Amino acid sequence: MTDNTFYTDESMQGQYKLFDLGDFVLEEDHETLRGAKLAYRTFGHLNQAKDNAVLVTTWFSGTGKIMEDVYIGANHALDPATYFIIVVDQIGSGTSSSPNNTPVPQSHARFPKVRIGDDVRAQHKLVTELFGIDSLALVVGGSMGGQQVYEWAVRYPSAVRRAAPIAATARISHHQVIFTQSLQEALTSDPNWNDGWYKAGTDVRTGMGRMAKIVANLGWSAEFYQEERWRTVLGMSSPTDFINGVMKAYFDPMDPNTLLAQIWKWQRADVSRHTGGDIAAALGRIEADTLVLPISHDLFFPPHEHSADHALIPNSELRVIESKEGHFALNGFEPNYMGQVDGHLRDLLAR
Repeated sequence: MTDNTFYTDESMQGQYKLFDLGDFVLEEDHETLRGAKLAYRTFGHLNQAKDNAVLVTTWFSGTGKIMEDVYIGANHALDPATYFIIVVDQIGSGTSSSPNNTPVPQSHARFPKVRIGDDVRAQHKLVTELFGIDSLALVVGGSMGGQQVYEWAVRYPSAVRRAAPIAATARISHHQVIFTQSLQEALTSDPNWNDGWYKAGTDVRTGMGRMAKIVANLGWSAEFYQEERWRTVLGMSSPTDFINGVMKAYFDPMDPNTLLAQIWKWQRADVSRHTGGDIAAALGRIEADTLVLPISHDLFFPPHEHSADHALIPNSELRVIESKEGHFALNGFEPNYMGQVDGHLRDLLAR
């Protein structure tokens, strides 16, 4: 295991609990993740009918802390006074079972390959066994979290009454595969990578910095740079100040193997594997009232890809969230972003 307080320090991650999954058999090669744990946090109270539960999933590099800080609260659609909100961290996130916190022989570079389907099976186990919930009022998440939303809606159609994938598609595109491969290469090109057997994540800081710069290129829109929104929205004094003070600073404390585990998973997100590669058949299984929410200037998951998914989902609606912050609008930097998201989610929950 790697000593990395970023994932355990309460000031950084807030309070979360661990659900014991036991020895959890994975999709890939049917390898068993020994003593698997799922990190989660809850807000509000489950009503007697158990019909007010909302599941919130997390994205690449993120944990439930960002969802807690940005998406949940009395002024949001996800209001704990009304809903019982479960925020769950994906496997490989650094808080749930991950390369940095799993003991030998599955630590570091030997951490098993985990798929989004494994995340959702683990989350289903948490929801049904710990809380006794058979039906979720809403499953919502952004980016890789949105990929988990699609997996939930296709794998467990009768358990999801409403679904809201934000800035995510049901199947990864060739464009995203190439992009994520460049992130892998940036990390592993670091002279101190040592095939994943580094002593501390900070040893791989050069590779992490390269990866951060690639993410900065596509994670934000061209307009974000052209209009110097790094200045007006984020308060940075120059592009260099933004790259060093925001992007590199964001990734610096994280664990490289943990990020690679999530990237590998991201590259294989595809609900059509349930239907022999037929994406129309897979999305046709969805029973949830679905709101597909692309971000207008997103270069990771462009709106036209969302439109293609929407066209195949029964009882679905497409609403574009306007933001020149691109994919990183998900973090709530721009006040107008959350206002739009809350409005759309309130409409969906009122149905």
